[in-house]
Amino acid sequence: MPLCVDCDGTLIHTDLLFESFLILIKSHFWLALCVPFWLLRHGKAATKLRIAARVDIDVSLLPYSTAVLEYVRQHRARGRKVILATASAQSYADAIALHLGCFDQVLATNDSEARNLSAAAKAERLDQLFGQGGYEYLGNSHDDLPVWQHAGRIAVANASAAVLNGARKLGPVEVVAAAPHSALRASLKALRPHQWLKNILIFIPLAMSHRLADTSLLQQSLLAFLSFGLCASSVYVLNDMLDIESDRAHHRKKTRPFASGALPIPLGAALMCGTLALSIALLLLLPPLFAVMMAIYYTTTLAYSFRLKRQVVVDIMLLSGLYTIRILAGSAATGIVPSFWLLSFSIFIFLSLALVKRYAEMQALAVRAKRVTSGRGYSVDDLAVLLALGAASGFSAIQVLALYINSPEINSMYRHPQFLWIIMPMMLYWISRIWLKTHRGEMHDDPVVFAAKDWQSLVIGVAVFAVALAASLDF
Repeated sequence: MPLCVDCDGTLIHTDLLFESFLILIKSHFWLALCVPFWLLRHGKAATKLRIAARVDIDVSLLPYSTAVLEYVRQHRARGRKVILATASAQSYADAIALHLGCFDQVLATNDSEARNLSAAAKAERLDQLFGQGGYEYLGNSHDDLPVWQHAGRIAVANASAAVLNGARKLGPVEVVAAAPHSALRASLKALRPHQWLKNILIFIPLAMSHRLADTSLLQQSLLAFLSFGLCASSVYVLNDMLDIESDRAHHRKKTRPFASGALPIPLGAALMCGTLALSIALLLLLPPLFAVMMAIYYTTTLAYSFRLKRQVVVDIMLLSGLYTIRILAGSAATGIVPSFWLLSFSIFIFLSLALVKRYAEMQALAVRAKRVTSGRGYSVDDLAVLLALGAASGFSAIQVLALYINSPEINSMYRHPQFLWIIMPMMLYWISRIWLKTHRGEMHDDPVVFAAKDWQSLVIGVAVFAVALAASLDF
């Protein structure tokens, strides 16, 4: 009895139609807008083929189900004929079969039949080839229930409890791979709540103006923090969906929810829209200028995600600018005008941290004996330049801090401004240590995550706050 294996969700932990559509959005955005019209006019099968004709997928990076692959190879080694039977486009199915080398035949959606090879259509095709009850079918979704009705043997992989129960009503079931884990954990990971640490910058204008005790302004800042966090999470989800292929080529990012297939793309799209809608709803409680800053942030991140992240230096400038936008958003939420010194310091320090991020990525690439990273415009040959630029920018930030402490304005803000000089050696130590650890390859590629986990960074942060508080007290 031949073994027929489904592809999307069964052999691979993803759906090729959604993946190819995301790549189309990223590479041919205006053409992607035609997809709804293709669906209405030509149907699902023709739409799949139109997208496949314009988009290539690197099948070597797809998240294959280890248990399914082992099952297929074991049965083929015993002499069974194995068929890849999928509703995906023929070109993608052929590429997967060629890459894996464990399929004797490929059945997929193609131009000759002009129909989507799924559900009843797939059952009819398999019945024509092998006769009703003359094959074993391995699938995972509700669309596979009509095929199991006609199959001689039922095998299930990576299915939900509802699908598994439906299959068991049709006959004995062999479970090849257990149901995937709940999407809740993957959803939380995709939202990256730890990255909300960056949004603490929204409170900086309030803190620097010594007005943290103002309840109304503090409430505005908290609302701005929540709205900005939800908006940023929406952007993170979108960015991860657009970066699926480049993330799979990365030694660490390949475990991200979309790259690994732990989170379905349709669910990710709903998650992105939901968090963005909540963020926009909170804007009704905040000043209009804050909404303007949010719009600037969102459009900038979209431009970064679609195109500008591949432009050298431009990507670094944008990353550092997104930090400064958070400070400006905090100012817009409270009506507190940021000082020249605050903006100057933030530009230089965040440029240095953005360069840390890129340097760490290139350093990890060099360790793996590679030269060029996927989806970026840098190579390991740029390491020396990135190091020089990053160190210079970090020390420029410290110089701005020194000039601020020595400025006449400081006397109106602090009772004992001379105490602030204690901050200088602490900041010099911190930025020097950051770059030394980065050069040694000991830096997480996101310096914010590193700083949040590094005990020395936390101690320095508390010490800087204590010194600033002591400088402002009257004793």
